[in-house]
Amino acid sequence: MTNAAALFRPRDADFVADPYPAYAELRAAGRVIHYPPTGQWLIPHHADVSALLRDRRLGRSYQHRYSHEEFGRTPPPPAHEPFHTLNDHGMLDLEPPDHTRIRRLVSQAFTPRTVERLAPTVRRLAARLVDDFVAAGGGDLVADVAEPLPVAVIAEMLGIPDADRPLLRPWSAAICGMYELNPGEETAARAVRASLEFTEYLRELIAERRKSPGEDLISALIAAYDDGGNPGPGPDPGSRPRTRLTEQEMISTCVLLLNAGHEATVNTTANGWWALLRNPGQLAALRAAPEELLPTAVEELMRYDTPLQLFERWVLEDIEFAGQRLPRGSEVALLFGSANHDPARFADPAILDLARTDNPHVSFGAGIHYCLGAPLARLELHASFGELLAKAPGLRLVAEPVRGAGFVIRGLAELRVEC
Repeated sequence: MTNAAALFRPRDADFVADPYPAYAELRAAGRVIHYPPTGQWLIPHHADVSALLRDRRLGRSYQHRYSHEEFGRTPPPPAHEPFHTLNDHGMLDLEPPDHTRIRRLVSQAFTPRTVERLAPTVRRLAARLVDDFVAAGGGDLVADVAEPLPVAVIAEMLGIPDADRPLLRPWSAAICGMYELNPGEETAARAVRASLEFTEYLRELIAERRKSPGEDLISALIAAYDDGGNPGPGPDPGSRPRTRLTEQEMISTCVLLLNAGHEATVNTTANGWWALLRNPGQLAALRAAPEELLPTAVEELMRYDTPLQLFERWVLEDIEFAGQRLPRGSEVALLFGSANHDPARFADPAILDLARTDNPHVSFGAGIHYCLGAPLARLELHASFGELLAKAPGLRLVAEPVRGAGFVIRGLAELRVEC
């Protein structure tokens, strides 16, 4: 049997820096591989990751069907409750029927028209950030461009005042620490503190919007309703009551939109520029034809160095998969980074090919939990890459990048460049 612990080392810096060779060994070892340190089943192949993302015998949560004890799991410590209250009411960690209801409600306020209306704002913000970056002669691409853009966009959507926006990224970083494998007590304490502070902040902001609605997403979420998929100006007499978001669901949704709405974009931007700087021929081709190549380039950069490396699912009932019995109560770890480098699905997956058109990467997930914000993320990535390509034609690396500590949410902490 393959020694998965020797291949899969998410706490080791050298593995986090470049997990792709180890993924190749895991794929060669099998389709379902037990990983004793976490008790999870690793799924490294693209076809299997794609199938299990859509398999309703698995779920992001089990609490819609079982108690912790019935499922054979230990309840989280009471001290962690503020984090779990915040996290467990967001649609990413809910299953139907609650997931269906909340996603439908959020979708009413998060339509393609909303994204289309945001396009000028996104381009304006990207242009300003890049203009300042170029005027300074460069700097840390992560802190100066990659992070501020998506945070500013989601803050603009939510209607968060400018003066409060510096609070968002630290809260998000502290909360997202809990998504790593086996987070420690120090990480949990930071997440709990951030959850309490963020919750109280949003509770007050929602109260203000109830009194004075605006054009922002929080106001739209307050007004959103679910009448079974038939939106209209009002229910017919005798129809069942509309269902609104509870206040906790609204708070959790806002936090999810911030966290999911910027973490992937930040890391795709930083990982993507690092990939381009290591592949000067591809960067030169992109500079020569940005309008033609940018759409496929953004997809390829998300595939090539995947920002979310692992996504977990609980096994809700005993199943057989790839000849292996997966018992109820176990957990699968879907290895997005490995799936995106599977040669069974991608020609020459270790090669960065910005013109790649057959590119069904799983970076945005699949199935009912497919990323609702994918169109906005693509808009932001097109804007920031496009501005930097146009205004920083001599952009070059001046120091070795500093990698962030996380593996599940994987990116750079610093990327220093000159323009």
